[in-house]
Parts: sequence; structure tokens; C-alpha cells
Amino acid sequence: MDLVDIEKLINNSYLKILVKPNSSKTEIIGWDEERKLLRVNIHGKPVDNDANKEVIKFFSKLLKKKVSIKSGLKNKEKLLYIGI
Repeated sequence: MDLVDIEKLINNSYLKILVKPNSSKTEIIGWDEERKLLRVNIHGKPVDNDANKEVIKFFSKLLKKKVSIKSGLKNKEKLLYIGI
């Protein structure tokens, strides 16, 4: 999945993702059509916000935009806000 595909999934500056923390590497797995979200493996552990920090860093670098977690700080399902 490339950047153009991901940008098409952003709806009104929001992107819904499902995170699998503690993975061997950080990568996008693909789009879950049934749940309407992007599946993402994250290398960081779900301790001390490591996985959340890595999500923000990964998507900020990928999209070259400011990214924050709008909801789901303590859940695997997260709603990201993609800034300008």
C-alpha cells in the first residue's frame, strides 16, 4: 500500500487504524474492508505509550504531516487526526 492509497483512506482529516503492538517491525498490513480501518503492525510495546508514540512517528513521517491520536490511546483501535 503506497502513500496515494493511504491518502484516499483519510476521511475529513481522520484515519481509523487497528494496531498490533509488539510486532517484529512497523508496517502497514492493509485495509480491512469489513471494519473500514487500516491494519498496522507496530514494533513498540504497549507499555509507557511506546506503541502510541511509534504510531504518531510512523504516520507523521509517512504522510509528512502532523499526526495525533484523537481517540483510542488505550485501545488497539485508534482514530488518527491528520493535520496540515
